Amino acid sequence: MTTALQYTLSGLAIGGIYALVALGFYIMWSAAKAVNFAHGDTLMIGAVLAVMGLDAGLPLPLACLLAILAGALFGVLLERFAVRPFIGANASIGWMLTTIAVGIMAESLATMQFGGFSRPLPSPGVGGAISILGAGVYLQELIIPAVAVLAMTGLHLMQRHTLVGRAMQAVAHSRQAAALMGIDVDRIVMFSFGLAALLGAGAGVLVAPVIQASASMGVLLGLKGFAVAIIGGITSGPGVVLAGLAFGVMEKFVEGYVSTAAREIVGFSAMILVLLAFPQGLFGRREIFKV
Repeated sequence: MTTALQYTLSGLAIGGIYALVALGFYIMWSAAKAVNFAHGDTLMIGAVLAVMGLDAGLPLPLACLLAILAGALFGVLLERFAVRPFIGANASIGWMLTTIAVGIMAESLATMQFGGFSRPLPSPGVGGAISILGAGVYLQELIIPAVAVLAMTGLHLMQRHTLVGRAMQAVAHSRQAAALMGIDVDRIVMFSFGLAALLGAGAGVLVAPVIQASASMGVLLGLKGFAVAIIGGITSGPGVVLAGLAFGVMEKFVEGYVSTAAREIVGFSAMILVLLAFPQGLFGRREIFKV
């Protein structure tokens, strides 16, 4: 009982990171029918810049805030220069290649400036473990899935009750119709990429105290976040968050009862099986593209 609870709590923590990354993919896909394949690197940017900010003498809250804002700026600039010029029927694959290239360059630059080793981000949330029915867990690990659920709820409320949120929904439904209604589609898409990157950088700041910050930390987390978005259905915000939390718990159980190596095999096998049974993901809806 205690072991299962331990795996569940630890799985919800890493699953919360997958959920935040996947939520970013959902936001970008909804707005542009394109995604940033360097999205995992926004997570790395948040974590690494927060540690570097502390090294520069900044207080922890300010270092984390500036790191998250820098991640958002990275998303905005990437959309403007690496995605927008390549969206269209004649260059539909260009944004894939350019975002992958930008991600590789970002990781290389981080390695040059930060080093190739991992470093911890201090946080009061990892000062000591707390016991829940015999299972030990850091407060930081409990905060992560809570933030993922709050982010999903906040996004839903924004889409329903704010002008920019409604504009995002209009663009997601039809870019052409939204433009005819007077909505600045390019600005909404840029905002969406910035918001997605902000969530990614925030996820990096949240997880760095648990797994440590490194220049390469975003690669696998970003890939798994994308897998989670596909499993949950990239057209469903709640779906990708639920899939992220479940994916993290499944990984911890496989890691605990089988092996760490089997964790990746089972996880990505599950993604393939879900796609075979549900091509649009578990909670996604079928999209029709007119050509």
